[in-house]
Amino acid sequence: MISVSDRPPAPSTGPAELHAGIDDKQLQELISSAHTAMPVELSALVRRCATALGMDTALIYLVDLQQRLLVPLDERHEPLPVDGSSAGWAYRTVSLRVADVDDGVIVWVPLVDGAERLGVLAVQSANLDGPRLRRSRMLADLLAMAITSKRAYSDWLVARTRIAPMQLHAEMMRAFLPPRTIGNSECVSTAVLEPAYELGGDAFDHSVVKNVLHTAIFDAMGHNLASGLTTSVALAGARNARRSGADLPELVDTIDQTLAQWLPDQFCTGVLCELDVSNGALRWINCGHPPPLLIRDERVIDHALANTSQPPMGLPFQLAPVTREVHETALEPGDRVLLYTDGVTEARSEGGMEFGLDRFTDFIIRSTASGQRPAEVLRLLIHAILDHERNDLRDDATILLFEWRPQKR
Repeated sequence: MISVSDRPPAPSTGPAELHAGIDDKQLQELISSAHTAMPVELSALVRRCATALGMDTALIYLVDLQQRLLVPLDERHEPLPVDGSSAGWAYRTVSLRVADVDDGVIVWVPLVDGAERLGVLAVQSANLDGPRLRRSRMLADLLAMAITSKRAYSDWLVARTRIAPMQLHAEMMRAFLPPRTIGNSECVSTAVLEPAYELGGDAFDHSVVKNVLHTAIFDAMGHNLASGLTTSVALAGARNARRSGADLPELVDTIDQTLAQWLPDQFCTGVLCELDVSNGALRWINCGHPPPLLIRDERVIDHALANTSQPPMGLPFQLAPVTREVHETALEPGDRVLLYTDGVTEARSEGGMEFGLDRFTDFIIRSTASGQRPAEVLRLLIHAILDHERNDLRDDATILLFEWRPQKR
């Protein structure tokens, strides 16, 4: 077993390059086919693409909802574990992995759309060279875009990544959620939430508007359809206001008014943030929620973001009008901000021991120090919380982490 770095191989114009040649017309046909193929046809298409690009065959694996398994689109094959397999190593590290097999090699290529990890592509070939590695990456990039576009309307693609039935209120809530991870070279935001198939009132949101990263976390009271509806309305209110150009206080005011008008018996806690990626200016409003945490230089800066919280969303119009206070601070390059719901720190073991804030932050710091990417840090953390509570969470547990990493100019 050998590991291959993600650096492109040196150009080659040897016999292998000529043997695996592909002209513009063929390439155009493959790209067009990827755009027009039905989701269930992707497995056959990827094999045809592999042959045209000079490889033997290829197979798509998508990560399951809880990021424990890599599930093949071809239903004749078995899933592979994310932890403890070559395929999983490629997914976890977002790097190529090469494994020897009896009749050649398999290259495991990460399937990534922007910053979001979708799964891996297994490319098998009789031998390995620079052109085949480059074409494997090119094929993975094409498929990642195709999968992302098609899963928006394909129940089959969505169902392939589920390994258990989903409750109705969780189905409704997940329909509103954005991708797990978004970002670019200067900022990244990533989130996880459990229980995956019985989600109640927790949710997260993140979006980029020009040079501003918007992030939010929500926690509605209860653990049923009503709580899921409350959070869905809060999410819709936030997006509607944001897309109309509303400032942060106006955005929260929109949620307050909407909940008070349509769900007067419900309320929702949350934290909503705006990060100006050009200069690191962070603004946020805390609506009755645990305060955000700031991690800088591998330690938590005590009380850095722990300003006085305000009433939960939906309550001001039932009690008395309130002017939402906007808190502000300046981030430093490399800073990470954590938003979380109380189900994270209050998760209890069978013996009654809480997971706790110290263990939560220590896990983040140690994982970050070991070189883990933000999305992988949260994947490992949410699994640690599930293991602590023996996969029987008493409350939703949601974590969102965003990082500011400006490029030197």
